[in-house]
Amino acid sequence: MKKYNAGELGNAKLTRLVRNALLAGGLSCAIIPGLAAAGPTIQYGEEGYVTFSYALQMWMQNSDYSSASHSGSSFDTFLRRNRLTFMGQYNDQIGFYAQLEAGNDSKDGNDERGVYYRDAYVTLDYSDAVRFIAGRFKNTFSRENLEACLEPLTLDRSILAYTPFGGSRDTGVVMWGNLADARFQYRVMVADGRESDDVAKDSPRITTRLHYSAFEPEYDYGYLGTYLGTRKVLTIGVAYDYQADVAYANSTLRQDAKDYTGTTVDIFYEQPTASGTYTLSAAYFDYDVGDAINWDPDATLPITTQLEANYVKGGYLLPGKLGIGRLQLFARHDTAKYNVTGSFLDSKTTAVGANYYIDGQKVKVTLEHAMVKFDTEHPTDHTRQDNAQTTLGLQVIF
Repeated sequence: MKKYNAGELGNAKLTRLVRNALLAGGLSCAIIPGLAAAGPTIQYGEEGYVTFSYALQMWMQNSDYSSASHSGSSFDTFLRRNRLTFMGQYNDQIGFYAQLEAGNDSKDGNDERGVYYRDAYVTLDYSDAVRFIAGRFKNTFSRENLEACLEPLTLDRSILAYTPFGGSRDTGVVMWGNLADARFQYRVMVADGRESDDVAKDSPRITTRLHYSAFEPEYDYGYLGTYLGTRKVLTIGVAYDYQADVAYANSTLRQDAKDYTGTTVDIFYEQPTASGTYTLSAAYFDYDVGDAINWDPDATLPITTQLEANYVKGGYLLPGKLGIGRLQLFARHDTAKYNVTGSFLDSKTTAVGANYYIDGQKVKVTLEHAMVKFDTEHPTDHTRQDNAQTTLGLQVIF
C-alpha cells in the first residue's frame, strides 16, 4: 500500500472536497481531469476551502432590425455574461456557491448594468442518493436551462428552455440524487414560482425531473451541451412543473383562477469516434395556464404561458487540432407555437455556426448565424418579421 505524507493527505482531502462541491453545485469542472476549469483555491481549517473564478462572454452582434419601429440593421458589442464566482466547503457535507453577475453590460447602449447575485445557495450532501440545495439556483425543469451556459454546444440556449415563471433561476429547496450507479437521477424542487399581486393564491411551485443514462452517467446537478469527445453519453429526461392558482382568466373581476403546468421530454446523445465526435440533442416543451392569456389576463402574465415548442441541435467536433485549437460545427432548429390570439409570434429559428476551442471551454471563439421565420409576419413590428442575426462571441474563463 502506498504511503502518503501529511501534505499529500491534505491535498487529497482538498481535491475530494472540491469534487464533492462541484458535484453538488452542478459545475462541469467535476468531470475535467485535474479540475482544469477551477480557479484559485484557499484552504482554511482542516476541511474548509473557498475557490473563486471569473468568466467573460463578449458578443459582437449584427441584426436585421434596430427596434420594433425601425427596420434598419443594428450592430452592438456587449458583455453577454460577466461573472465572478465563489464556491467552497465548510466540511465534507456542507458547501456553498455564490455568483455575481453584470450580464448584458453595454447592450443597446446601457453601460451601467447593476451587479447582483445570479446564484446564492448552500448544499448538503448526505450521500450520493440524497443531496439538497437551498437558496437561489437553476430551476430543475429543462435540460437546456440546466446545461452550463459557459459550456454549451451552440452560441446560447433557446428561450424555449425558460419556463414562464422564475426565469432560469428560482428560490427554494431541491432534493436530488443518483441511483443505480448514477444510471438514474431524480430531483424534487419546491420554490417560489410566480409571486405578485396578480397571483390568485400564493402557492408553492413544485418541479420534478427524472433522467436515465444508458452509457456513461451524467451525475451532476447540471449538464453540459457537449463533452468535447471525453464521454459517450445517451441520456433521456422527463420533467413536470406545477403551480396552483397562478393567474386569473378574468383579472378585472379577479375570478376564474387558473393553474400552471409545464412538461418536457428531452434526449442527449454524444458519441466520440475516430472520425470525430457527434452530438445530438432534442427536446419538447408544453406550457399551459388554462388559456388565461386569451381571456382577460393581468398585464404581467408572460406570453409563454400558452406555448408548445421544440428544438433539435447537433454538432460535429473534428478529431484533431486545426491550427492552435479544435473546430466544432453545429446547427439547431427551434419551433415555437404560442397559441395566443393575434400574437404574430409563432416562428421557426434555424441557426448554424462553429466553435473554435483554443483551450477547451476556457478560451474559445464562436460564430453563429441565426434566421427567424414567422408563420405570419406582423405588419408594423419589425421584431416580429422575418430576420437574421449574426454573432461573433469570445469566451474566457479564469
